Amino acid sequence: MNTSAYEMVIGLEVHVELKTRTKIFCECSTAFGAEPNTQCCPVCMGMPGTLPVLNKQVVRYAVKAGLATHCSIARYSKQDRKNYFYPDLPKAYQISQYDLPLCSGGWLDIEGENGPKRIGITRIHIEEDAGKLVHKEGGGTLCDYNRCGVPLIEIVSEPDIRSAAEAAAYLRKLRAIMLYVGVSDCKMQEGSLRCDVNLSVRKKGSQTLGTRTEMKNLNSFQFIQKAIEYEFQRQVEAVEAGEEIVQETRRFDQATGKTFSMRKKEDANDYRYFPDPDLVPIVLSQEVLAAIGEEIPELPDARKQEYVERYGLTAGDAEALVNERAVADYFEAAAASTKAPKLLANLITSEVFRLLAPEQTDIPIAPEHLATLADLLADERLGSAAGKKLVSLMWHQDADPVGLAEEHQLWQISDEEALRPAALRAVEENARAAADYKKGKSSAIQTLIGQVMRATGGRANPVVTRALLEKLLEE
Repeated sequence: MNTSAYEMVIGLEVHVELKTRTKIFCECSTAFGAEPNTQCCPVCMGMPGTLPVLNKQVVRYAVKAGLATHCSIARYSKQDRKNYFYPDLPKAYQISQYDLPLCSGGWLDIEGENGPKRIGITRIHIEEDAGKLVHKEGGGTLCDYNRCGVPLIEIVSEPDIRSAAEAAAYLRKLRAIMLYVGVSDCKMQEGSLRCDVNLSVRKKGSQTLGTRTEMKNLNSFQFIQKAIEYEFQRQVEAVEAGEEIVQETRRFDQATGKTFSMRKKEDANDYRYFPDPDLVPIVLSQEVLAAIGEEIPELPDARKQEYVERYGLTAGDAEALVNERAVADYFEAAAASTKAPKLLANLITSEVFRLLAPEQTDIPIAPEHLATLADLLADERLGSAAGKKLVSLMWHQDADPVGLAEEHQLWQISDEEALRPAALRAVEENARAAADYKKGKSSAIQTLIGQVMRATGGRANPVVTRALLEKLLEE
């Protein structure tokens, strides 16, 4: 099926769990991983006679998220009941926000497939999370209500996204910002950042939106991209076959890489929103907004620009460093102690990232030690292979790289006389490569350089080695 005549139109609804100590309307703990149904109370279970009390830290965190994404903050907003029945919602309604959200009209800039692109943010509102359904292997479903009442912000984008890659770029940028402002840990494997994808297709050049489907609760960048790619293909095939796209909620199956229908998609009217009579409106003074605004740190885009201008990094390396605030902080601490920030950045984005476990951000090498290693590489006292080995050694034994290089005999050999025996042997044992070089095949010298590198355990300076071999071959 040729999909090139069609484009996808995507809007994302991102649910971010806020890292408050207690829930949004009660004092129950929000800690992850507790025994099922041990962090519940009559308030978050919706028992008759209970009254919710809004956690003010939830509002502060939501405002921080809004300011960091260029939203307008409402001085007056309210909370509404979203009514529906599902086993994970004991009250049969969710306290959310409908027509007066806390934040609206924001945007994020991403690197799109054709250059920089701005993705609009329709709104950010606060709401409570629902419980969790646990499906048993032998049949049956259990309900864990610990998550009921955990505070969320829902970040709703405009339908400005046109590919799976753009969706992933938007989500990575959004996740980085939430981590920078400190409102969430954004651990996707724990469900503290989840994404609903709304997708429709239309002919390229058309301005009419097609019928959308929604894929819910996707919690990894890989699954989000796969779900988008499959659903786009499915909808195009349906349109080409003359079938009608049904507005519905679909589930992405990780094992098959396909989406499956769950239920007909509801419209807003189906939820019968009305203002929650137990909660007063949220009124924010200009002084409060100004105080929260002062807490916003330097954000990823500003740091990226600084790294490009101050340290001469490529945009790609700078982007990789700023995605995690802890990594960016580490880079800056190390960069203060080195004369080779570009080499330092390369060590982090290649060797350090290779050793980091998924979701790990703490680097067990002291910043000053990695800075020293970058200087040693810049001074050509170490070769690239030795640099890689030292990163691995320091990962398990944080120590000065100078001492480790001595202990493991990793210093680069740049003395011509020290390299001469290995170079002469390489020429003698590779007569064909030597002859090819003399006949004008310049690439043949790489074989000889490789032989010298092997003979010296990778310690030979490749520039000095090449010059020495060229001299020997011309004699």
